[in-house]
Amino acid sequence: MLIATTPRLEIRPWTLEDAPAALAMLSRIEVVQWLGDGDPVLTKDLDEARMKVETWRGRDNPPLGHWAVEVTDGGPLHGRTIGTVLLLTLPNDEHGEVEIGWHLHPDAWGNGYAPEAATAILERGFSGGIEEIFAVTDLDNVNSMKVCTKIGMEHRGTIDKWYATPSQFFVITREQWLAQQAERT
Repeated sequence: MLIATTPRLEIRPWTLEDAPAALAMLSRIEVVQWLGDGDPVLTKDLDEARMKVETWRGRDNPPLGHWAVEVTDGGPLHGRTIGTVLLLTLPNDEHGEVEIGWHLHPDAWGNGYAPEAATAILERGFSGGIEEIFAVTDLDNVNSMKVCTKIGMEHRGTIDKWYATPSQFFVITREQWLAQQAERT
């Protein structure tokens, strides 16, 4: 079942067959250094990767979820699961605040895949009735901050609310999203 398609990507549920791709991504410090609170924790083997995939699969609660991103553009990464995109309730949320996120294998960085996947997931979230979507990044994660800006999110400074350490805080409302889409057509 496809969650979304873009000109170059398919966004779909994770499968256990994707565990090697999850391991390839989550065993790299340059990826996991930006994920979660505390010290980065590398995924060590396929068993751990399978457990992560099972966790991601268990988060499907439309329009929320945690999905695989597969390249379909005919280029060097065609057919490869390059990472994940998510739309989930923030940890320690007070009012059901929803976060968009992405993490991709470094082989896929710099190709515009993250903003393309994130844009499709914003569409899913707003079409599914969410009124406001947040993004929070590590204070030093410049690349994710650039993706936030590319997908039309507004930077609101730093925040200490959802994670143990301060984060850069971005937001986009459904109304802003619809206005941006109208400008593009």
